[in-house]
Amino acid sequence: MTRRLITRRQAWPLAQAFTISRGSRTEAVVVSVELEQDGHKGQGECVPYPRYGETVDGVIADIQALEARLADGMDRETLRKTMPAGAARNAVDCAMWDLEAKLTGIPAIEAAGLTPPPPVTTAYTISLGDPETMHENARKAQARPLLKVKLGGVGDLERIAAVREAAPNSTLIVDANEAWEAENLADYVAACAKADVKLIEQPMPAGKDDALRGADFPILICADESLHTSADLEGLRDRYTSVNIKLDKTGGLTEAIDVQNRALELGYEVMIGCMVGTSLAMAPALALTARASFVDLDAPLLLATDRDHGLIYDGSIIRGHDPALWGGIEG
Repeated sequence: MTRRLITRRQAWPLAQAFTISRGSRTEAVVVSVELEQDGHKGQGECVPYPRYGETVDGVIADIQALEARLADGMDRETLRKTMPAGAARNAVDCAMWDLEAKLTGIPAIEAAGLTPPPPVTTAYTISLGDPETMHENARKAQARPLLKVKLGGVGDLERIAAVREAAPNSTLIVDANEAWEAENLADYVAACAKADVKLIEQPMPAGKDDALRGADFPILICADESLHTSADLEGLRDRYTSVNIKLDKTGGLTEAIDVQNRALELGYEVMIGCMVGTSLAMAPALALTARASFVDLDAPLLLATDRDHGLIYDGSIIRGHDPALWGGIEG
């Protein structure tokens, strides 16, 4: 058995600029992986994230360093023990799942023992901007049932109120991307509660969130940057009531399954989220959504164009994807 590894850097233009508290971008830069064996190809995708010290060149180098071991048949568990959690491992792990499905004739979701996801409603992101711009963007998206509002600290009281006014019937969740500080935490949470926000994602910097400890908030507080693998879950229980599972953080679907199982055992509400990538990155994450309270897999909706055989969106409802994209068997 010999596997051939192909790694590519790809850039996908966005329909419009995407802005969070750490900056703005106009394209999604991803790393894709193909594993070829016996005439079959498995594929995966990751999004290197500077917040975690990742670069595109570094992720490609880390993947290519596995070439000999992959050629010799490295399996997913060995990969998990060999490579740290992160974007590089995610792309390889998901490519392994896809290749195994094609080699065995067993769809990845079945092999993983997961429940096939029903149609699910994804959040739709309102990028960070001034209150007037966010009001207008929310007004345009007000027919969507679930909006995710990017916040950034100063000015967030006005942003929250503006979005709620523009989208009175949408369920709101907000994502501060670590931008809040202890001295304004209570005011921001109160503004969210007034706007009937259901969840606040990563309000404070990971590792600098003591102000959350032991607090009894009327809104779910969700760990994003604070959560990577299942080893993190126990230590977050005194600060967070929800967790955002992203495959680029867990290092692939294999670890993400364990994170979700353990999170639910510990009583967390679960969100399945994503970085800004294509449907190839969304498809493995979609496999986890049957047991999620919130789904945030809208990245392909933010692209100017997506991959062929992408996720099937009906407004904000995801109705699956073509098995040819990932995890299906070949006809």
